[in-house]
Amino acid sequence: MTPLTKTRIGEPMPIKKVGGGKEMRKFLESLGFVPESHVTVLACIDGSVIVNLKESRVALNSMMASKIMV
Repeated sequence: MTPLTKTRIGEPMPIKKVGGGKEMRKFLESLGFVPESHVTVLACIDGSVIVNLKESRVALNSMMASKIMV
């Protein structure tokens, strides 16, 4: 497993695990970051990671993105 921050831009990847504390996991899952969903990194800009998830674009800071394992 690799953190989302270390994946290639433009490559769709299945989410394997969402880590972090209880509140962070709950927040990320409410956005749709759940195991077996596919996520594509679109860009990494100034510590933020912009991803495509379920036909939506979501920006995450690097701390949150590092908790999503693909």
